[in-house]
Amino acid sequence: QVQLIESGGGLVQAGGSLTLSCVASGRDFSGRFMGWFRQAPGKEREFVAAIKWNGATTVFANFVKGRFRISRDNAENSVNLQMDSLTPEDTAVYYCAAQRPITWASRSGGDYDYWGQGTQVTVTS
Repeated sequence: QVQLIESGGGLVQAGGSLTLSCVASGRDFSGRFMGWFRQAPGKEREFVAAIKWNGATTVFANFVKGRFRISRDNAENSVNLQMDSLTPEDTAVYYCAAQRPITWASRSGGDYDYWGQGTQVTVTS
């Protein structure tokens, strides 16, 4: 059974930081892009960041503006999202996902075929 399990969400004040972690089990994702998405209440899910299997390529949504960093550890089958300078607009459920075996970083959720259950991030003003 393939599982992606996120952790690290929580409540933080504006300007603070959080690091989300995602650990995969049941399958080796070392050859795939891994990504993070988020969904705020009443809004559609949106792309946050993605990282190539070897870490050589990272892609971020425009709203990140240099505040987030994505990294991965293939030996641990994990991917992290470090988030700094958080604002209330970053409040959402954050999801880890594994991209289909394609060679470019996709910003479309339809190109990801494994998803975690999500972790809540709440940023207070």
